[in-house]
Amino acid sequence: MTGTAAAPADAAPPPPCPVNGRLHSWDLSTGVDGPGTRFVAFLAGCPLRCLYCHNPDTWHLRDGRRTTADEIVQEAATYTGFIRASGGGATISGGEPLLQPDLTGELLHRFKHELGLHTALDTSGFLGTRATDALLADTDLVLLDIKSWDRALYRHLTGRRLAPTLDFAHRLAGLGTETWVRFVLVPGLTDLAVNIEGIAAFTASLGNVTRVDVLPFHKLGAAKWRALGREFTLADTPAPTPDQVAAVRAVFAAHGLHAV
Repeated sequence: MTGTAAAPADAAPPPPCPVNGRLHSWDLSTGVDGPGTRFVAFLAGCPLRCLYCHNPDTWHLRDGRRTTADEIVQEAATYTGFIRASGGGATISGGEPLLQPDLTGELLHRFKHELGLHTALDTSGFLGTRATDALLADTDLVLLDIKSWDRALYRHLTGRRLAPTLDFAHRLAGLGTETWVRFVLVPGLTDLAVNIEGIAAFTASLGNVTRVDVLPFHKLGAAKWRALGREFTLADTPAPTPDQVAAVRAVFAAHGLHAV
């Protein structure tokens, strides 16, 4: 009688398959992608098409190079001493990191448990249903972009619906996951008082938001749009003045939120 012989009971399990994906780039940043100095992995691919996107070169998976979690973790490991000394950590950004949930989850887990780093996830929340409970358990901080409270404006700005982001925000609140909300102030688009008030009231109701970043619109990515042969429709939109930014921060502060 022929057949496949059974493996010995004490045989070692096969090595795990490497988790791979598409990485656009990585960088070291201070103060903008979470606390302290951080190793930031920018994954390729994003389902949103934000009118003010400053990294349109990350929209497609093909915009990144194929890599493995091993390679990214090894790169981050060379900076851990410097990162820890600054009270920093590691952030997964994009693009939209939840477009590649397996790679994102693996990196968060290994950054946290293998390198001992504080972890952050930078996301629009649109693909929040792809974040498993295990992935979020390995996430110390979520940087959540809420781009508009007005549903029609949100679709105009991004090409997508707002509801998935709000659902994800509620999920994070239920888990007690620390969250920083990010809001981009675009004169003539997102600056209506009712829009800002709506985001502020919603954010304050969550109970887990420890900071709000009011980010002034800028045109630093305009050259990338031109290089990609795309029209940057906000080319004539001015940046908000310091007084305008301060007024918006004051709205969030009036709701008991720490706005910067």
